[in-house]
Amino acid sequence: MILLTPRAANQVRSMRAATASPAGRLRLSVEQGGCSGLQYGMSFDEPKAEDASFESEGVGIVVDPKSLEHLDGTTIDFDDGLQGKGFEIRNPNAHTTCGCGKSFS
Repeated sequence: MILLTPRAANQVRSMRAATASPAGRLRLSVEQGGCSGLQYGMSFDEPKAEDASFESEGVGIVVDPKSLEHLDGTTIDFDDGLQGKGFEIRNPNAHTTCGCGKSFS
């Protein structure tokens, strides 16, 4: 399961409304790269047959099976304060994270 906080869900809805094609779901992924070995990816996309589907705070989320192995149990928040970093991913499966919070191992 993947959860969005209310702040993150509001930001996702705002971003989706600003896209040319606002119909897709939030796709979360894990890819090779970043300073810690793996990095997070977020985009809007239509579900594929093999995807796991979730809904959190009224936002549809899809994750491919390989990424779900790394993301299960994750909570995503959004911080837009003075020192805000944008989306903050709290991943209980990450052993180490980089300073920017966008990659992990």
